[in-house]
This record gives sequence, C-alpha cells and structure tokens, in this order.
Amino acid sequence: MNPTTPTTPTAPVAEGDGEKTTAKKAVTDTAEDKDTAGQPDEARTEPAEPTDRDADGSADTDADADQAAAEQDFDLGLDDDESGKESAGLGTAAAAVVSVGLGIVALTGAWSGRVVAERETLLGQIKTSSGGSAAQQISEIYGNAWHSTALVNGLFALVALLVGIYVLVRPAFGAPSAHPQAGWVRAVAMGGIVLGVIGVLISVGMYFDLIVALPTAPAATAGS
Repeated sequence: MNPTTPTTPTAPVAEGDGEKTTAKKAVTDTAEDKDTAGQPDEARTEPAEPTDRDADGSADTDADADQAAAEQDFDLGLDDDESGKESAGLGTAAAAVVSVGLGIVALTGAWSGRVVAERETLLGQIKTSSGGSAAQQISEIYGNAWHSTALVNGLFALVALLVGIYVLVRPAFGAPSAHPQAGWVRAVAMGGIVLGVIGVLISVGMYFDLIVALPTAPAATAGS
C-alpha cells in the first residue's frame, strides 16, 4: 500500500472571525490614509502664483486710476464752488451799481416821469378847454403834472433804497462765504441807499407841496 501524506487539519473559521479581520483591515487602511493625507504628493504641481511684478503693476494701475478720478472730482467741486462764489460776488456788485444809478435817476428825473407829466398836462387842458376857474386850470394843468413827476421819481428812489439795503444784508443770509464782501461794494451800496433816501424825501415833499407850493390865482376885485 502506498503511504498517504498526512494532511494538517485546518482549524475551522468561525463566522465572526472573518468580520473581525475585515474590520481590522479597514481601520489599518484608514490610519494609513490619514498619515498620507498630511503629506502632499511631491509629484503634484502647485498652481502658479502671480509674480510680484504683475501684482504690483495691477495694484498700482488701480490705485492711479482711483486717485485720478478722485482728483478730477475734487477739481470739479472746486470749480463749481469758485464759479458760484464768483457769480454771487458779481451779482452783489452789479446790484450796488444799479442802486446808485437808480438814486441818480430819482434826483435828476427820468424820461418816463416827463411822459407822465405831459400826459397829465394834456388831460388838464382838455378838461378846462370848455371853461373853468383859474385855480382849476392851475390844478389840472400844472399841479397834476407836478405830482405825477414826483410820484415817478419817488418810485425810482424807493427801488434804489431797497436794492442798496439788499446788497448790504445779503452776506448775512445763506451759506457763509470764505471771502468777505469787497469794501467798494459796500461803499457803493451805501451811496445808493443815501441817494434813495434823499430821493424819497424830495418826492414826498413835492407830491404834498411841502417844498414848493402850487401857484395861486389872484382874487378877483369887487368892481370887476
């Protein structure tokens, strides 16, 4: 008989042993993955970072553009402020000159006053053409024309007075200005105010016959 090779009996594997082995292997693989996760792969190429020249160039360009825009806005704001201040100064100066001009017109008389006086004279002649007393003729032909001239001159004087006062009190209203009002502007405005006051007083005296009274007709004699 041929001798038989003895076989080593294999220990039976229990059902739970296979699962334990698989679980142990999974834990080992997980630990190895954690160890390798902290060490980057040497073969992996890092993304190319922008060079200092490119970064500095783009940053400088943006900064220069922002600075140029800010300077342009600032210049525009200064131009607007300067133009507004210049226009306001020119307006007050022109108003002061106008005040003096109106005061002079109020004292010397205007063509409009002469036209109104001539109209009143014509109306008086028409009213007294059919007859009337001497006192009526004086009042209608001469007195009304005189009073109309005083009224027109008084209106010019009043406007000159108001414009001069406006020029003097204008800096007290609105936004305060960094530059004070020019001295010659105040002086001219004060001159306009003085001329306006004088013109108003003269016009009032003329209108109410306080300076020069109207002529009177001589009384008729008893024998006539």
